[in-house]
Formats: sequence, C-alpha cells, structure tokens
Amino acid sequence: MQGKKLVVWVEVAVIAALCYVLGLIPIESANAAFDLSLGLIPLVLFSFRRGLVPAMVAGVLWGTLSILTGKAYIVTVPQVIFEYPFAFAFGGMSGLFAQKVKTALKNNENKKLTQYLILASVTAAFSRWFWHFWAGVFIWGSYAPKGQSPFVYSFIANGTSAVANALLLSIFLVLLGRLGGKRLLYLIQPRS
Repeated sequence: MQGKKLVVWVEVAVIAALCYVLGLIPIESANAAFDLSLGLIPLVLFSFRRGLVPAMVAGVLWGTLSILTGKAYIVTVPQVIFEYPFAFAFGGMSGLFAQKVKTALKNNENKKLTQYLILASVTAAFSRWFWHFWAGVFIWGSYAPKGQSPFVYSFIANGTSAVANALLLSIFLVLLGRLGGKRLLYLIQPRS
C-alpha cells in the first residue's frame, strides 16, 4: 500500500512538471488574459487515471512551479494565489468524471465516452476559469475600457479563454477516444 501511494505522488510530480513544460509553449494573444493552456491536456488525462485529489494536487504544483520559476505574472499576493495554485488546481476537476470515462471505455460505449470527455473538458476549463474570472474582476478590472464593468470585462477576457480551452480539450480528448480508445484506456488505467 505504501509503495502504491508513492507511485501516485511520483506521478503527481511528473504530471505537474509536464504541465509546466507544455505551458512554456507560447500560445497567447496580445491580451495576456487569453491563452490556450496545453498543460490542461496531461492534467485532465491524469485526472482520469488517478482521480480528483491527485489531479488537483498536480495542478497546485504546476501553479507553484510557475510562481517559483518566474513564469507567473505577479501583481498582488491574492492575485497570484487565485491565478496560479487555485486556478491550476481546479483544472483537475475533470477527475469527477474519471470512473465514468473508464467505464465507457471498457464497455465500448462511444457515445457516452464522447459525452463524458466533453463534460470533463468543460468542467476543467470552466473550473479553472472561475478563479481567473474573480482575479479579473478584483485585480485586473481597472484595465476595463472606460465605462465597462469589471465583471463584464473579466467575463469577456477570461470567458473567451475558457471557451477556447474547453474546445481544445474536447477536440483532443474526443479524437484520442475515437482513434485510440484502447490506448487511451491503457494510458489512464493504473497498473499499480
């Protein structure tokens, strides 16, 4: 049992590092609020493999790595906490669908698998977006165009990013599920 826990926590560290490295690939717009997060892909796959808590811990580590390496844009302490450890951790909320994804894969239920993969993608992207939205309201809201509410500004700026990330994740995961269902099952099925 102790060895199994160690394997899980080693996987957490490896996934956090992989998410961080993929986050170094620049896919951002001129507006820093909009970016595609390639690191969400391994985090979501890991959430299917090990579940909610290990995935959220990997997300916290990913966000913390961003802070420690200077990749984080830091304005205030609450902002950095909201936008890095909290937001990145909540990308692991896709783990709520881990068992459903595994069951659909094992039973070759392609329609259900597609639905769960899309739901997991939307959950991961919008759970992460929730924290960026509030940071956008309270920290970045002062950058809103004159006369625009900080809520509307943050909703638009961060919402487009959430939708784009949900689409990216959904497309990637559905293609992976359709083209390599057995390989996907092998990837997310722990052997220890």
